Amino acid sequence: MYHFFVESSQVSPDCKVVEITGSDFNHIANVLRMKVGEQFSVSIRQEEESRELFYEIEEITDSSVIGKLCFIEEVGNELPSKIFLFQGLPKVDKMELIIQKAVELGAFKIIPMSTKRCIVKLDEKKSQAKQKRWQAISEAAAKQSKRAIIPEVALPVTMKQAVEMCKNENIDVRLIPYEMAKDISVTKNIIDGIKPGQSIAVFIGPEGGFSEEEIQLCLDNDIKPITLGKRILRTETAGFTAISWLMYHLES
Repeated sequence: MYHFFVESSQVSPDCKVVEITGSDFNHIANVLRMKVGEQFSVSIRQEEESRELFYEIEEITDSSVIGKLCFIEEVGNELPSKIFLFQGLPKVDKMELIIQKAVELGAFKIIPMSTKRCIVKLDEKKSQAKQKRWQAISEAAAKQSKRAIIPEVALPVTMKQAVEMCKNENIDVRLIPYEMAKDISVTKNIIDGIKPGQSIAVFIGPEGGFSEEEIQLCLDNDIKPITLGKRILRTETAGFTAISWLMYHLES
């Protein structure tokens, strides 16, 4: 079943009627070619409740799809902890894949980072254009994986700003995969100690990894080094691995 995100203004106060407009209307009517009587589900943006509303198409006009409520389902699709992925900017279009998969795996927010060894350098104008594109990818992935929220993709920050953001957000657990970290039993103990409800930051370096100064900055700010195994992982694989481990632990 297809899933969409709507503004609260698109849903009647009693939730019995929804009106789909704009790009989602075009997708339903002209791409999917859905017909009266077919069903779809929606989540309301910025809604604190985690629920999914199921509608049946009642009418298709020239500019909107009108749906009547079938039922509402309380959902638990979100992880019990908020995961913040701080991702060093990779080459070419790898960031798009990273965002897509991080959203599917349950990340709450993705923060691109410009670090010392990043090959990609973005000025303010390019950063804003990229962020708009990345946010659209996050929304598409959230729809596909039936997330209750659309994870935010922030504008790129520096490594120092990222560390400060951890403090400002009062993130409880801060992790950085590092090839010089102790054996995996230490990592297992750290992850096993994370409790549902605690917020988690994961720092992933770019292709060249973090510099020694950046690692020291993390250590000085209680960001714990962990290992992801004996093999060296690509930047796009490291984030997936870390979030997957956290997802398994939090949902077990």
